[in-house]
Amino acid sequence: MSNSLTMSLAILGGAVLAGVVAHGAWTSRKFAKLQPKRASLEPRGAEDPSLADTIPAEMNDGDAGESSVPPLPLPKRGGAKLDALIDAIATINIESPLSGDMLLAHLPPTRRAGSKPVLVEGLRTDCGEWEFPQAGVTYGEIQAGVLLANRTGALNEIEYSEFVQKIQAMADGLGGSVVFPDMLDVVAHAKELDGFACDHDAQLALRLHARTSTWSVGYIQQQAVRHGFVPGALPGRLVLPSSEEGAPPVLTLQFDAQAAFADDPDQSSVRELILSFDVPQTAESQEPFKAWCAAGEALALGLDATMADEQGNPFTAAAFASIEGELARLYQALAARDLAAGSAATRRLFS
Repeated sequence: MSNSLTMSLAILGGAVLAGVVAHGAWTSRKFAKLQPKRASLEPRGAEDPSLADTIPAEMNDGDAGESSVPPLPLPKRGGAKLDALIDAIATINIESPLSGDMLLAHLPPTRRAGSKPVLVEGLRTDCGEWEFPQAGVTYGEIQAGVLLANRTGALNEIEYSEFVQKIQAMADGLGGSVVFPDMLDVVAHAKELDGFACDHDAQLALRLHARTSTWSVGYIQQQAVRHGFVPGALPGRLVLPSSEEGAPPVLTLQFDAQAAFADDPDQSSVRELILSFDVPQTAESQEPFKAWCAAGEALALGLDATMADEQGNPFTAAAFASIEGELARLYQALAARDLAAGSAATRRLFS
C-alpha cells in the first residue's frame, strides 16, 4: 500500500490499515488473521462436470454400472497451482511416465520449506492437466515449486536449500533427476516480490462502539445474521461468505473471543466489534468495499453503535469516499503485476 493512502487515512481519521506493515513483519496484526492457514488460501472447487469426456466412453453410457473398468479420477479443479510469478519451480526429469501411487509414496514427509509451502505437481497423460498427484492416474512430467514470498517475508537461502534437499531426495527415490533454478536468482526474485507485496498489502477495518448499553453475544449474532453473516471457524468471529465456492470470506466481524467462551454467552458483555476485509485476498468483483461500507452502516444502526477508527475518531462519509479512490489505484497496481486481488496466485502470495 502506498504511503499516500496511509497518510490520507491518518489525516481523515478513517480506516485502520492493519495490513500495511514493514518488510518481514506481515504477521503483525492488531487482531486475529482473517483466514486460517490454509489456510488454505488456496480454495478447492468442485469437480467440473464438463470434464466427463476424459472418462472412457463406455463409462458414460447407460451400461456404465456394468463395466469392469473403473473410471479415472477427474482432474482436481481450483486447488493451489504452481505459478512462475510467485514460485521457484524445479523440473523433475523422468525416463517414463509414473503412476500417481508412486509419486504419492515419494512425496516429502512435510511439504514446507521453513515458512514457505512446497507444491508437487504432475502432468496427466490422459488429459494434459497439471495437478497434485492422485492415485490411479499416470503422469508424464513432474515439477515442484516453493513459494517465493508470503506474509512471513521473502524466501531465504536456508529455506531454498531445504526445498532443494527435499525435492532432490524425492527425485532420487523416483529414479529421476532435477533441474533447480539458481539460488541467487531465486533469492533476488523473492526479495523483489516481497517488496512489492509489502507496498501493496492492506486490510481495512473499522470499529463499532456501543453508544449506551453493551451487547450480548447472542444479540450480536442476531443482528449480524440479518445482514448475511454466519459463524466463523474461530470463536468471536462471524463472516460474510463469498459467492465463490471455497474462497475466503468477503468480510469478517470480530469481537472478544473470551465473550464467546463464556459459560452463558448471552450474559456476556461486548462493547466493541471490528469489521474488516483483506484487500488482496478478496476479488474486486465481489465489491468488498461496498459491502464493508453497507455492513458498517447497517450494523451501526441495528446495534446503536458508532463507527470509528482505532483512535476513536468518528468515521465519516468523506473518509469512505477518499479510501475508495485509493483502493481503485491499489487494485490497478496489483492487476498490472498480474496479481489481481482475489486471484489464486495473489491469495497465496498474501497468505
